[in-house]
Amino acid sequence: MSQVHPDYAYWSNALAGNLGPISDGDPQCGFYRRRLFKDGPFVPVAIWKQDGAFVALVDGKSADAADIWTWVCDKPITEAEYRKVTGGGEWSDEPRKATVPSNMPADPFEALKIEFAAEQEVAAELLAKPVTDQAHADQIAVLTKRLSGIKSKATNLHKVEKQPFLDGGRAVDDKFRDLKEEPDTLTKKLKRHIDPFLLEQQRMEQERQRKAREEAERKQREADEAAAKAAAANDDSAAKEAERLANEAAQAERDAQSRNAAAGRTGAKVSLRTFVSAQITDFDALLMALKDRQEIREVVESLANRAAKSGVELPGMKIASEQRAA
Repeated sequence: MSQVHPDYAYWSNALAGNLGPISDGDPQCGFYRRRLFKDGPFVPVAIWKQDGAFVALVDGKSADAADIWTWVCDKPITEAEYRKVTGGGEWSDEPRKATVPSNMPADPFEALKIEFAAEQEVAAELLAKPVTDQAHADQIAVLTKRLSGIKSKATNLHKVEKQPFLDGGRAVDDKFRDLKEEPDTLTKKLKRHIDPFLLEQQRMEQERQRKAREEAERKQREADEAAAKAAAANDDSAAKEAERLANEAAQAERDAQSRNAAAGRTGAKVSLRTFVSAQITDFDALLMALKDRQEIREVVESLANRAAKSGVELPGMKIASEQRAA
């Protein structure tokens, strides 16, 4: 194994995963890489001593070694990688650059569609074979970052294009809100105001029905008795009287039918309606009765996942974990 020159000791150790010590403005000889702007592509960097002074090249251009040091000190690369990239090759740990046409559309949405289609081709190449080495794994990781960048661009474009519609929709909502909500609120207030009257009318109607039913039953008994006597005596006049009483009994039965308490007129009528709701008397028993419903299971699973993420193991569950790329 060849001896490493002392000037390149930091770089050699960094390649082995041992960074430091690092001092701002105190560059160390070696081969590195950096991004010239956020999320931009990596460019190769070389730092060496010439006539006792540090010299640097960034993407083939001269640079101040002290100024760039903190940007590259944690990104060492091998000399072979440096020579490969400066010779026009691709980074070993990055997927190939997506091939896009030089005359991209002026519409950013259409341009982004073309960019994504190109990245899909790169993804298909990486997915075509199993991952068996670090370089392949690194390339996939970098491609996921590039795809996340496309998603972020699409999200921003979507927000910009949709915002005027959202603003317009909010303006329309604000314009009509009071005229939609306040009449409804006032309507409910008026109906609650009439509730006591309608409830009293209902009580009176129920009392009327009770008396009417009693009267109908009495008249029915009289009609039945008269019909029986007329049949026994074979008397026509008695039969007619029995028929009259039967008609009165039928009318009394009709009068005993329910009449709902109401106010207003046709097309603008307000009446009592029955609203059904549950009053929970035994929460545990009710929960057991509902436990097999899908919506209950979804709520329970959501609460259990929240507890697991907080490190809380509740009765009836255990905390499970799995490793997956993220």
